[in-house]
Amino acid sequence: MQTSIIVPIFNEVENVRLLVEQIGAVMDELPGRSELLLVDDGSTDGSADLLDELAAQDDRLVIVHFRRNYGQTAAMQAGLEQARGKYLVTLDGDLQNEPRDIPRMLEQLDQGYDLVHGWRRDRQDTLVTRKIPSRLANWIISKVTQFPIHDLGCTLKAMRHEIADELELYGEMHRFIPILAHWRGARCLEMVTTHHPRRYGTTKYGLSRTLRVVLDLLTVKYMLDYYSSPMKLFGRIGCYLLITGSAMLAGTVGMKLLADFDMTGNPLLVLGALMCIVSVQFFSVGLLGEANTRLYYRRNERRPFAIRNVVSQEESTSSTSLPLRRAA
Repeated sequence: MQTSIIVPIFNEVENVRLLVEQIGAVMDELPGRSELLLVDDGSTDGSADLLDELAAQDDRLVIVHFRRNYGQTAAMQAGLEQARGKYLVTLDGDLQNEPRDIPRMLEQLDQGYDLVHGWRRDRQDTLVTRKIPSRLANWIISKVTQFPIHDLGCTLKAMRHEIADELELYGEMHRFIPILAHWRGARCLEMVTTHHPRRYGTTKYGLSRTLRVVLDLLTVKYMLDYYSSPMKLFGRIGCYLLITGSAMLAGTVGMKLLADFDMTGNPLLVLGALMCIVSVQFFSVGLLGEANTRLYYRRNERRPFAIRNVVSQEESTSSTSLPLRRAA
């Protein structure tokens, strides 16, 4: 299997048939075998039955039905896990992404990139509820993560299978795929893609998900900087609190000795003691985090690094690139 195309579907009955036709026309032109995985995210408008009907007409279609609506990230994760292709492509099911951009993305993978993500530079959405919040969010995320990107919300992406294997998506993390892949050492490229206005149905996402995205951004920032060594974060905070609290206690004692100031009525005494106690708690959290990190990597046979390949010189052959099992 050369290419797997993954599309989450949630109540898109008006778009499904045309979507499959457009993607099918592109698949006809792709080299090698290809498959189309449509993940039904608990649709209740007849999309599920229509997907089964279309799958009976085209053996390249694979339908994954959820028992209920779990969200776009869960649908994306399920599709990535079921995909068999060397290259994986994701896009939305609302006909706003252009399937004919897929071959251009796959060409970039052939040229050595690990992940290509779309940039809807001429985005066809409402200004106040979609464009402005998206631009602001992309600017904040780019500054916080130090990853230069214009459009994290674009679902149209192409990646190598081994990159997808290293992703663990939950919450609203599907939008952070380029950042997570870059963190693992993937070579990423942002490409301008075509974006169409929505023709049928209504968007399933609005301003209500903003808070979830912000919380996931905090998670991503933590993963990027402190995932493999939590003590660097919690231990540092604990040190600051301990030093500050100790200084307050020392000041309280000094005020008693030099100015005979009542220690029991000095707020620095209570505040300093409290900060020292809280510092111990932060050290404890850091130690627990370190222990959990070690257990996670050991139990799941994972490593805090990723190896692209190993080149060795054998006596009877020339230099050879040796494939390795996935390290995550």
